[in-house]
Amino acid sequence: MRRGSAENTAINGSETSFTHRVRDMRPGPIERTRHMAEETSRTPELLGEDFIRDPYPVYARLREQAPVARVVLGGAPMWLVLRHEAARAALTDPNLHKDPERCARLAAKHAGVDPVEQPAAKSPGQRMLVEHMLGMDPPHHTRLRKLVAKAFTARQIQALRPRIEHTVGALLDDVAGQGEVDLLKVFAFPLPLTVISEMIGVPEADQAAFGAWSNALTVAVQPQEMHRIADEMAEYLAGLIAAKRAAPADDLISGLIQARDDEDRLSENELVSMVFQLLVAGYETTAHLIGNGILALLRHPDQLAALRADRSLLRGAVEEFCRYDNSLHLNTLSVTTEPVEIAGVRVPADEFVIVSLGSANHDPERFEDPERFDIRREAGGQLAFGHGIHHCMGAPLARLQTEIAVGALLDRFARIELAVAPKELRREMNLTRGLESLPVRLG
Repeated sequence: MRRGSAENTAINGSETSFTHRVRDMRPGPIERTRHMAEETSRTPELLGEDFIRDPYPVYARLREQAPVARVVLGGAPMWLVLRHEAARAALTDPNLHKDPERCARLAAKHAGVDPVEQPAAKSPGQRMLVEHMLGMDPPHHTRLRKLVAKAFTARQIQALRPRIEHTVGALLDDVAGQGEVDLLKVFAFPLPLTVISEMIGVPEADQAAFGAWSNALTVAVQPQEMHRIADEMAEYLAGLIAAKRAAPADDLISGLIQARDDEDRLSENELVSMVFQLLVAGYETTAHLIGNGILALLRHPDQLAALRADRSLLRGAVEEFCRYDNSLHLNTLSVTTEPVEIAGVRVPADEFVIVSLGSANHDPERFEDPERFDIRREAGGQLAFGHGIHHCMGAPLARLQTEIAVGALLDRFARIELAVAPKELRREMNLTRGLESLPVRLG
């Protein structure tokens, strides 16, 4: 796709197992203990533009040194969890806390800003950005997830299949005959935006505005700009919730309004934050999963040909998309409140910890020859959607949309090829990792 190891293997036709080479290089127990001790005192490594363009070589190098590495990412020092076993453990470690207030104070400290100078009162948009399940620990997280689960069931997701298939067909009808298109712009982004908007209850006339807000939030650099956009979204969602409360419909917002657990229910602020989280999580990540998956197929013609010849491979191919180049590369930040040991590495108190789902999915101790894209691989155990209490509730919906989208695209077009050289494709990577565009020729 973009990685040197995978591309060199394909070009040279080498059958040498990357897994075996990496395992032979791994240090033994004594050396690992020494590496872990050294890791605590090592100057954090700055992860910059090279990492954004292609993080996999960086992951491989850091994984060899230790299961957890000190890095600087986005201007802040943090501990990056790299190996699969360590990642699964960290994602369920109760000593790693989702604490927005503590994270904000720690970020201010690293930025050289006095936390006491930060405004105590939050605007509706600021609350919306942090007061949701992804930023909460039990018992608050448990309470919210239990309420939301009542309106977000597997049955409801499967019932969306006909509507997803119709939306995919309509989008491909619009694409047919255009020859060269940006597949992200005309297909990968409109699909999940339409699906999640309809599922939640966003009117069709407002869906484009929501998409613009979501895109703007991912590229906003200045906090003031991010908060302005978030305030606009929060105001809109509050109005939409009020309208649904007055006239309930068969959609997720109405279900969330009515969701109860004995006498418990979602507050107004919780409703706004929950709808925001579901909209954003159901849009950007799925769009980039589709885009990354299609690019992986185009970069590996043998895999594309195999999938065209045997559509029973499609479900497994989606799992390999998730493992090979998942759109959610990094989970949300956690913070330590006291010293914590992660896979033998001691992390001091008041430190950021972030799990690299992308690195864990390329750990050769879990996946044989992980730099090889193989739609026949048994990719079970991949962590693209997280693990533990924060495992993504929308994972079945993302999988379903990707399966339908890729299958229909192959059914409709006998020829799909990149319209630019792979090196011309530009990447973006915040918490999500995806392409800025995907120009292809269709025939």
